[in-house]
Amino acid sequence: MTSSIFDVLKERGYIAQCTNEEEVRGMLANEKVTFYVGFDPTADSLHVGHFLGLMVMAHMQRAGHRPICLVGGGTGTVGDPSGRTDMRKMLTDADIEHNCNRFKEQMARFIDFGEDKALVVNNGDWLRKLNYIELLRDVGAHFTVNRMLAAECYKNRMEKGLTFLEFNYMIMQSYDFLELHRRYGLKLEMGGDDQWSNIIGGVELTRRKTGDAVYGLTFTLLTKSDGQKMGKTAGGALWLDKEKTPVYDFYQYWRNVDDADVEKCLALLTFLPMEEVHRLGSLQDAAINEAKKILAYEVTRLVHGQEEADKAQSAAEAVFGGAGSSENMPTIQLADGDMGSRLLDILVAGGVFASKGEGRRLIQQNGLSLNDAKVTDPDCLLTEENLTDGEALVKKGKKKFYRLVK
Repeated sequence: MTSSIFDVLKERGYIAQCTNEEEVRGMLANEKVTFYVGFDPTADSLHVGHFLGLMVMAHMQRAGHRPICLVGGGTGTVGDPSGRTDMRKMLTDADIEHNCNRFKEQMARFIDFGEDKALVVNNGDWLRKLNYIELLRDVGAHFTVNRMLAAECYKNRMEKGLTFLEFNYMIMQSYDFLELHRRYGLKLEMGGDDQWSNIIGGVELTRRKTGDAVYGLTFTLLTKSDGQKMGKTAGGALWLDKEKTPVYDFYQYWRNVDDADVEKCLALLTFLPMEEVHRLGSLQDAAINEAKKILAYEVTRLVHGQEEADKAQSAAEAVFGGAGSSENMPTIQLADGDMGSRLLDILVAGGVFASKGEGRRLIQQNGLSLNDAKVTDPDCLLTEENLTDGEALVKKGKKKFYRLVK
């Protein structure tokens, strides 16, 4: 049999579950397949969890298949209960439209939307026009409540209360599959492994309504070696928008991943050949830091471009290696009035700390330094003597650095 992108995805560790592995492998090896991944517009930026899905789509497109990026202008009005212990915040139509537009901009970094190469489609185009009674008769008749309640995405919510609004989510996502199959010849839905129940719903509904062979495949979720979700920071999610997560912080996140996670991240989040991934992943002790630098640079380059990756790398080298340029480090611009003010107040105003209480706690734990000297007094003042050539360097915790520049 012809080699298939399926085997590439499997070797790199993407594939979690598949409805019929042999049929999907053969289909991807022998024909151009239209597939989709859905993105609900719950925020105005994609995050690193979405990035994994975009990498899968990019691999598939490079192998000649056609991606559909489905933005949830319809499903976003309900909110996916998968992986949630509480109900998602309800979004306004204006929020949803704005977020969908931002998603499209970010997706274009990874997906080629040239003629017939890929599509961005909004499920609000059909979900918002559905007649409720017709939907119940045409689609609802194919779903049993018993089976829906057994789905993992609903079981997790039963204790706190699952709203009827959210209970409809699986039906809406399944209907997306059917509609995309009818409109674009869609054969395959892909999504994170927490979407398995919803994807199965779409596969079965489409087969029953059309008699056609269609399939579902889930990719692994981005987790650390301890099972925790990757991409969570003290400030929340690790965003792909540099206004929400500065490029330097994004770079440093990958520079500081656990040794045990380096090989997995290189396989899933870069296009490096697997021989190189295995070589870098096998490095031990201090040598693994070289692999982390390559990981941080490659992921930052894919998400933010080579110029921004070069700047982040240079800033990191200035701090940790005594080389490179500190200009691209997160910077707080000092005003004349800041001289003689409390350092803690300046850092709170500059966004280094969310509150003075957070800053005081870190100082008490010996976690804040000014120019390599521990700050022990929460009321210490910033003076001209602290500046060298108009600059000072603040270290927060073990790995976060900020320039204070007059």
